[in-house]
Amino acid sequence: MAPQSLKELAVDFIKLERFDGSSFKRWQKKMHFLLAGLRVAYVLTTPKPVAHENETIADTRTRMKWEQDDYICKGHICNAMVDSLFDIYHSKTTAKDVWDALEAKYLLEDATSKKFLASKFMNYRMVDARPIVEQFNEILHILSQFGQHNMKMDEEIAVSSIIDKLPPSWKEQRKILKHKKEEITVD
Repeated sequence: MAPQSLKELAVDFIKLERFDGSSFKRWQKKMHFLLAGLRVAYVLTTPKPVAHENETIADTRTRMKWEQDDYICKGHICNAMVDSLFDIYHSKTTAKDVWDALEAKYLLEDATSKKFLASKFMNYRMVDARPIVEQFNEILHILSQFGQHNMKMDEEIAVSSIIDKLPPSWKEQRKILKHKKEEITVD
């Protein structure tokens, strides 16, 4: 049973999009899930066991297992990157070093992305020249990206903002929707 699951996991690994510098949090979550399935994710949080003078056989096995798992973990992380990023990060000593370096660079960029995303939503305006459903789906896509960045927006504020974004030809519908007594959801 275990070899079959590892085989399936390897097939799923092939389906994992290579990290190209965008959507880091999504890629990181997918990668962590894969590493947890391979039972090597612990090396990202567990310090390397240090060899010492009175090391027992159990200590040696634990240290060697950690080193092997770290090698596998680092290999999977690096192989899930585009070649240009692989070239930058493969020389790091441990999987944790690679993971930490990626977080330091791309989580900072995600913070900037949050500001850009909020601005993108606030400044979005619908126009009469394009289908309303297409534009509404663009707004829903922006709102779904909020969730990916762990950003929250009150649904009533989102609905009110979307109503305000309706194109000029929807002026009457905008008034009707704004003055409705019952609560309106984004759906």
